[in-house]
Amino acid sequence: MGCGVSKSNPFHKNAGKAIKSAVLIQRWYRQFVARKEMRRRYTWHIFQSIEYSGEQAQIKLYNFLGYLMDNFTPASNERNLISHIFRDNEVCRDAEWERYFCYKNIEVPDLYSGPHLTFPLTVEQAVGLVEAFRNKKQLHSRYVLQLLLETWKQLRLLPNINRISTCHSKEITICGDLHGQLEDLLLIFYKNDMPSLEKPYLFNGDFVDRGKDSIEILIILFSFLLVYPSEVYLNRGNHEDHIVNLRYGFTKEVLSKYRMHGKRILKLLQKIFSWLPLATVIDQKVLVIHGGISNTTDLSVLARVDRHNYNSALRPPKKRHQREVGESIDSDEEAGSTNKVLQRRPSLTSPRTLTRNCFQNRSLQDFSDRLKANTVEEVEVHERLPGPFGPENDTSQSCESISSEDEWKQILDLLWSDPMAQDGCVPNEVRGGGCYWGPDVTEDFLNRHNLQLIIRSHECKQEGYEFCHNRKVLTLFSASNYYDVGSNRGAYVKLGPDLVPYLVQYQASSMIRELSVRQSAGRSERSANKVLREQLFAHKSDLICAFKKLDIENKGRVSLANWASAVESVMRLGLPWRIMRSQLVTGRSADSSIDNSIDYYEWFNELAIKGANADHIDQSLLETLYRHRSTLETIFRIVDTDNSGFITMEDFRQTWKLLSVYLKMEITEDAISDLAVTIDSNQDGSIDIEEFMEAFRLTDKKSRLERGRSMFMGTATDLTKLEGDPHI
Repeated sequence: MGCGVSKSNPFHKNAGKAIKSAVLIQRWYRQFVARKEMRRRYTWHIFQSIEYSGEQAQIKLYNFLGYLMDNFTPASNERNLISHIFRDNEVCRDAEWERYFCYKNIEVPDLYSGPHLTFPLTVEQAVGLVEAFRNKKQLHSRYVLQLLLETWKQLRLLPNINRISTCHSKEITICGDLHGQLEDLLLIFYKNDMPSLEKPYLFNGDFVDRGKDSIEILIILFSFLLVYPSEVYLNRGNHEDHIVNLRYGFTKEVLSKYRMHGKRILKLLQKIFSWLPLATVIDQKVLVIHGGISNTTDLSVLARVDRHNYNSALRPPKKRHQREVGESIDSDEEAGSTNKVLQRRPSLTSPRTLTRNCFQNRSLQDFSDRLKANTVEEVEVHERLPGPFGPENDTSQSCESISSEDEWKQILDLLWSDPMAQDGCVPNEVRGGGCYWGPDVTEDFLNRHNLQLIIRSHECKQEGYEFCHNRKVLTLFSASNYYDVGSNRGAYVKLGPDLVPYLVQYQASSMIRELSVRQSAGRSERSANKVLREQLFAHKSDLICAFKKLDIENKGRVSLANWASAVESVMRLGLPWRIMRSQLVTGRSADSSIDNSIDYYEWFNELAIKGANADHIDQSLLETLYRHRSTLETIFRIVDTDNSGFITMEDFRQTWKLLSVYLKMEITEDAISDLAVTIDSNQDGSIDIEEFMEAFRLTDKKSRLERGRSMFMGTATDLTKLEGDPHI
């Protein structure tokens, strides 16, 4: 040591290797996290794109049908097919409605083993309903109607905006979208206890649709509302709308569970939905609404509107004449149909040159020809357009009060809007209704109304909640596993006197507890890819045309770069197609030995969905059916006025004619007849709607996506992959 010589330390020898190893591990881990995050984002993007496309398709369809209503002669067959869904505002005394909804002539059989109700309702009965539904029991239709009647009476006493306060001994629990998922509501009650004098609740809309237990959730919420009218509060959501219910499953659920009295139950629910409060203010500082706001939202205006006039928020109410004494509530003729003052606001996709007069005594074919003869002008948005229907240019609107139009726009924004990161306020063209509003709009709104926080729902969030706009907007979503098992958590928030949000997260499915984080993420990714593969198959014709333009030598193959470019040009989803190739292109079409190119004909053979025996059906018609299956089913439900589940051959043809005009495409009578013959196997002259839709349902019935609550039953491209594909 004195000579300055020391033994070398073994640690120093290996230090360089250890550092290199650590850097490699760190680099690998960062790449792993980045890939995982990218896959999570595109999986989420696929789910949301499909969900929002369905909502947009529903609004466009309703807008189109409304346009037909306004421009067809009242005596036309086509108009009669759809007129009943627009009889929103029958002017009728409450006593007349109560006679129509009377339950006293409905007998409860001795064999009935479900819960019995007596009124006024007690807390024990409300708790008993929760336990009965937990055990898969069903409430008798007599009690359902009685409960709904009492709820209707109670809601009519409430203001448009509930104003409630916390105190030193209470905190209020706020729940977001439930969408018919009873599991989530039961778990919330388990974790947080049921509503009581000490445990007030606020449920923020979208109680129904997509889930299989929507009516049970409504019954539970309404029962607690009746027992604790000062502790339970309900806000209306965009799915508390009978037009939206036609597409997303609630109408079908009620009619299947209550076959005899389902029609009356639905009509009474339509009344109830229109009387639900629009918003709630807590301690004069926190606003709770379902969707959002716009740069024109004014709580003083919303407090004055006649909310019960808006059975559907998708269409402004029309002025109608008082019904004459003795006219039936069930009359098929629309009140005041020949004296309509207010015309429907034009759609962004409707030719603005068409007027009502030019359609008198015209047939559906005349309308189809006229549509083809007019090209739709592109609409440039220089300022926020009101609602989903574009700028006003109908001079007949001058007969209607401007304030009424403003009221409707405010309600539409309240139920359909979403926040965005950028400043400003623009139309929500993704959903097709409401607007996107930015942080500057939030700041201005809060300052004008002396508020400090907005709590809203309406959007599924992966963690069940999300803050934005400098933590001044909180999105709350309470339906866990919404897209698939493990796709997202649910959450609810508790607010005490300090108004500091305390968030509670959960996942309701027992299946998710058996999966690791990696397994859960992988399941969601497979579900998203599964649906995406079928969307690709549904756009086969467009994709082949795009591939042929790039396949100059006509070899039936394209490079990976050209494949990705062509797919994006057709699908317009903004996805990393090259990276996703391994999930979407498999088998012989992905043979990398041939210049790393893709055989697109072979690819479509691998994607092919083997449904009904449809070899003799026109292929363009078949592709239209696959691509617009949910829109077609919605029209079927509208045409089936008696809710029997069957439509005549003539109505079947009229349905396809409506669809052909809506899609602006030619569908021949022969093609429709061939399709009808294929489905009418027993040749009884009628079409079973369920049988028809099941014959062309391109889903794995064992999949969670097909359990009735899935949003995929309501998308414009309602497709999922068939069972048995080893790659799924």
